[in-house]
Amino acid sequence: MSKLTKTTRRPPLEHLAIIMDGNGRWAKQRELPRIAGHQQGVKTVTRIVDECVSHGIRFLSLFAFSSENWGRPRPEIDALMGLLLQFLSSQRLKMLTEGIRLRVIGDLSRLSAPVQAALTDAERETAQGQTLTLVLALSYGGRDEIMRAAKRIAREALEGRLNIDQLDNKSFSTFLDTGEIPEPDLLIRTSGEIRISNFFLWQAAYAELYFTDVLWPDFDAEELQKALDDYLQRKRRFGLTDDQVEPQLRMRESND
Repeated sequence: MSKLTKTTRRPPLEHLAIIMDGNGRWAKQRELPRIAGHQQGVKTVTRIVDECVSHGIRFLSLFAFSSENWGRPRPEIDALMGLLLQFLSSQRLKMLTEGIRLRVIGDLSRLSAPVQAALTDAERETAQGQTLTLVLALSYGGRDEIMRAAKRIAREALEGRLNIDQLDNKSFSTFLDTGEIPEPDLLIRTSGEIRISNFFLWQAAYAELYFTDVLWPDFDAEELQKALDDYLQRKRRFGLTDDQVEPQLRMRESND
């Protein structure tokens, strides 16, 4: 039994999303170059992936590079893309042997050809993984994603392939980058910032939010457990009343 499922009357946690923030501040505190913080942040990614597998979490989404991050100095962007390529190379065998599937979302057209090719190869090679789906949000912004979805919908409607009057929340979601991925149950942001910064604007409508002052490079198994313990105390109503939610919880527990 996973560590997460030991608490009774729990809200199910299938999808964990994380805004990984604080790499630069971590490096600055230690009088190190910013790239050192990013390097340490990559180590944290591998650690948290392992923890999610041990907890039985099926989807882990990481906000790795935002559409706004393209405004950063070019040397830092190049260094981040280099770290991404290193991560894909170093984690390839692990993802294959442990059943970790990679999915990449965002406006990937802005990425260089070598990075796009490496991501495509990694997605194809790991496509059969069923233990954990690791979603990397790269060149991603929630507003941009919704706008791209709206354009696809408009295009299909103009071509007669979509009846716009039949469009609802569920069908709209299929046009998003995360079309086949369940919405996040818990969204964590590290570093003390209390905002979601254009991440999963549609998907996080009913996600539980958890903010911590811990910088991403220092986020470890203990800090993750704190977030999960906090989540287990939440009562997710989705607009319903306690009287409506309680029978659903009892039924879920009886089926476990």
